[in-house]
Amino acid sequence: MSAVDENIVREYFELHGFLVCQRRKYIVQARQKSADEEVDLIVLNPAVPPEAVPAEFEITSRTLSQVSRAIVAVKGWHTGVFAPGVLANQPKIFRFVEKRVIEEAQRLVGSEGLVKILIVPGLPREAKTRQRSIEVLRSKGVDGVISFRSILQELVASVAINHNYRKSDLLQILRLLKNYELLKEPQLEFGWKRRSRKVAS
Repeated sequence: MSAVDENIVREYFELHGFLVCQRRKYIVQARQKSADEEVDLIVLNPAVPPEAVPAEFEITSRTLSQVSRAIVAVKGWHTGVFAPGVLANQPKIFRFVEKRVIEEAQRLVGSEGLVKILIVPGLPREAKTRQRSIEVLRSKGVDGVISFRSILQELVASVAINHNYRKSDLLQILRLLKNYELLKEPQLEFGWKRRSRKVAS
């Protein structure tokens, strides 16, 4: 996972009032994996009751308000979707829900209402494949997923062009793109305008 992906997710949770803890700031070279490696972020919302859990598997901004604390794994594979075949052939995706990892997180933020969230590029659009993917994720212990698309859409919508986000490079870049009309909010599309060629007279 790149630092850019993690930064995007961090900004999203902070936007929703979460306190965000990054478990590690280094890359582990040893062969023996530690619990720190599997969890990218631990998030805590002090305004939400500890026993609160999201009602839906696909977490949106609305249902995120039902999350009190969570461990978050960020999988920024932006070239594809998490179909059942990918899930079956990538067991490392689920390391963050292993018992030893959960126990480590519980020592930090408590066990009540601890949600395991996976940040994914997106789930399949076809209904049956989508449902099968959700079933596989649930069977492995994942409590919910958030798509990168929804995260980016909300961050773009939250940025005001008349604010100076000098404490956040990410938000400042989004602000500049919006200011120069290179970013359209609803579809998150880059509207590059073609320069008209001048015809020589």
